[in-house]
Amino acid sequence: MHITITARHFELTNAIRDYVEESLIKLKRYFDHIITIHVTLAVESSRNQCEVVLHASKFTLQSNSEAMDMYIAIDDTIEKMEAQIKKLKDKVTDHHKKSLKDNFDPYFSRAALYQKGIAAEEHKLVKTKRVVPDTLTVDEALIQFESQKKEYFIFKNVETDRINVLVKKDETHFKLLQP
Repeated sequence: MHITITARHFELTNAIRDYVEESLIKLKRYFDHIITIHVTLAVESSRNQCEVVLHASKFTLQSNSEAMDMYIAIDDTIEKMEAQIKKLKDKVTDHHKKSLKDNFDPYFSRAALYQKGIAAEEHKLVKTKRVVPDTLTVDEALIQFESQKKEYFIFKNVETDRINVLVKKDETHFKLLQP
């Protein structure tokens, strides 16, 4: 988290700088993905203004306030920022919970149908096997395929840069499948 503090029309003291930095560190407990925070402090006539712009991973939040005392303006601005962060965090987590609930509802309703014995559809279990193909020429693939006892051999063809499959028809004949 990178914090930048800008002072307008007054001299920024170390006490104010430390107070702002300590107050902003509290924001990190609400939201971990804060990238930068830019604080602008200004004095115009008898008003003290504080503005905070927060950049997070996908969001930009902004809050500002005015008060007679600079410390009160800083506190008010940070309280507003905390409220925005809490609201954003709730919105993001509610969105994810809603999407998970929507995704699982059809499965739960189908499970209820199975329990009642209503579902008449038969489902087949499909076994999935992940293969990392070697990059070979067709001749090299044939040599490796003959040494194995499988009915097929998957490889990445060097010449076409595509996935190919060799299938054994009989002892001497092979079929090359190219997409």
